[in-house]
Amino acid sequence: MIRFTVLGGTGYVGSRLAAHLKTLGHEVNAPAKDDPGIFGHRLGHVMFCIGLTADFRSRPFDTVKAHVEVLRRVLENTEFETLTYLSSTRVYMDNARTDEEAPVTACPHDPSYLYNLSKLTGECLCHSSGRKGVRVVRLSNVVGPGMDPRSGNFVASLMREAASGRIHLRSDPDSAKDYINVEDVVEWLPRIALDGGYKTYNLASGVQISHRHWANWMVRQLGGTWSSAPGSPKHMFAPVDVRRLQSEFGVCARPADEWIPN
Repeated sequence: MIRFTVLGGTGYVGSRLAAHLKTLGHEVNAPAKDDPGIFGHRLGHVMFCIGLTADFRSRPFDTVKAHVEVLRRVLENTEFETLTYLSSTRVYMDNARTDEEAPVTACPHDPSYLYNLSKLTGECLCHSSGRKGVRVVRLSNVVGPGMDPRSGNFVASLMREAASGRIHLRSDPDSAKDYINVEDVVEWLPRIALDGGYKTYNLASGVQISHRHWANWMVRQLGGTWSSAPGSPKHMFAPVDVRRLQSEFGVCARPADEWIPN
């Protein structure tokens, strides 16, 4: 039995990761937010799942606190065997290269980059902390059962609209991003934490799914119609490089057509 501490254990990924680890027979501690008790115990293997997503633009101070300040306190003041920090493949926005060693760019005058910059600051803190066993996982767009439509998650929001009979895309239908099933995420994260030989990993499918694909699928399943505003902005990301993950662990994301219907 291995001891894990899941920070951010009430979030979508954190809660499912904690449940998965328990099914494997591990000891799992998922402390409440701001629980001071984490500074008085050996935490074992820490999974740092704390983060803000869709509402980061309206909560800039909370975003920096979650992605950087809480991490600093954990790195500086706790005892652990390993720590795995969940970052995001969003840091590759506007990048042509998406391998883990690629230099990334950001525009600090644009509020949309606050998420990227705070995650990158957290990554840099991990790498410069001097602590052993610290790794960074850049996580793709996670989807799966039980997503909260109020969370701002794109797919969950589309499902809420589809249930009402009409989807309206606010971006170009050919916009596309990488999506990964939450079951792959919770299965692979512990393997990276315990056995990863690199400091940084992309955890993604490596496959782009367009907004048009999502809308068409939901209309087929739930009925209704979908539309998009003329001249909507097109958001494109380069396919995420997953060769490191595949070569080291021999894993491959389950095809979207297999898990989307679920």
